[in-house]
Amino acid sequence: MGLMKIWIDADGCPVVDIAVQVAGEFHIPACIVCDTSHYIIREGAETLTVSEGKDAADFAILNRVRKKDIVVTQDYGLAALILAKGGYAIHPKGLIYSETNIDRLLAQRQLAQKMRLAGVRMKGPKKRLATDDLLFRERLVGLCRTAIAERKDEEGQDPKGR
Repeated sequence: MGLMKIWIDADGCPVVDIAVQVAGEFHIPACIVCDTSHYIIREGAETLTVSEGKDAADFAILNRVRKKDIVVTQDYGLAALILAKGGYAIHPKGLIYSETNIDRLLAQRQLAQKMRLAGVRMKGPKKRLATDDLLFRERLVGLCRTAIAERKDEEGQDPKGR
């Protein structure tokens, strides 16, 4: 199965630094994916820059992600596709996407889009708090532990390839 990886959908992502730090703590390779208008480099992570365009970073991640990889994304559609490929997905606020919540999230997104198209003014996202960063970190650490344990069970070896 090869090395597991943490993919960071970095365009507009407020937790790039935390995700890279956690990846380093677990010795998991991290890849920051962004388009040319958001070029992001962090020590300890690879950067994959894609051409500017709607969902370009999402498609780049989707085409490269493997079973049991972890993806950090705010995009519910990408999260659903990652889950379908056997990966894990986590929102920057710490929500772990799962088979039990993704349909509801996608339905809410579709309803909000219909309301916006109908001219209904929607509230923006709540201001990010320090507690959001702590929760994200805690949940990402837990997800890393889960992914590593599941890869060991499936492969019967150390997931880092040793």
